[in-house]
Amino acid sequence: MARVPLLDGDEDPSMAELAEKIRSGRRGNVINVYKLLLHSPPVAENWFNLINTLRWGTELPGRLREIVIIRIGYLNRVDYVINQHVPKLALAEGLTQAECDALADWRESEYFSQAERAALAYAETMSRDVQVPEEIFAALGPHFNDREIVELTVLIGAYNMHTRVVQALDIDPEPKG
Repeated sequence: MARVPLLDGDEDPSMAELAEKIRSGRRGNVINVYKLLLHSPPVAENWFNLINTLRWGTELPGRLREIVIIRIGYLNRVDYVINQHVPKLALAEGLTQAECDALADWRESEYFSQAERAALAYAETMSRDVQVPEEIFAALGPHFNDREIVELTVLIGAYNMHTRVVQALDIDPEPKG
C-alpha cells in the first residue's frame, strides 16, 4: 500500500483542470504515480510534461526508449515501472516479450544491436555509478548524434528519478485490465 494516499483529482476542485490534463494525456486514466503526485500539483504537472516530452517529443526511437526504461526498472528493482511498460508499451514499440525478459541480463543476450548495447551500458553506468567513464560515453558516438545523446541522458536521469520516487513511496501496482 502506498505510503501516501492516492488522489484522483476529484477531491479538490482546484486540481480538476490538472487531473483532466493528465487523464486526457494518459488515454483517459490517471495512473497511480500521478495520483500520488497530485498532492503537489506543480510537481505533478511538471513531471507529466517532462515524461511526455521524453516519451513523445524526442528523436530517440521508441524501441530504444522502452529498452532503456525497462532496464532501469530492472536495475532499480521497481516492478511498478516494469509492469507499466511490459508488455503493452514495449510491444507497441516493436519489442518482443523475449527481448523484454532478456533486459534483466542483457549482456548475455543476442537480441540487442550495437547501438542498443551502447545505450544499455550507458544507462547501467549512469544508474549504478553516476560517474560515466570516457569509454562508455565514447561508445555512444558512432550510433547517436549530440541531440540524441542529450535526450538519452535526460531519459536515463528522469527514469532513475521516477523509479526512486515510486519505490520510496511504495506506490501500488496498477489494477490489471
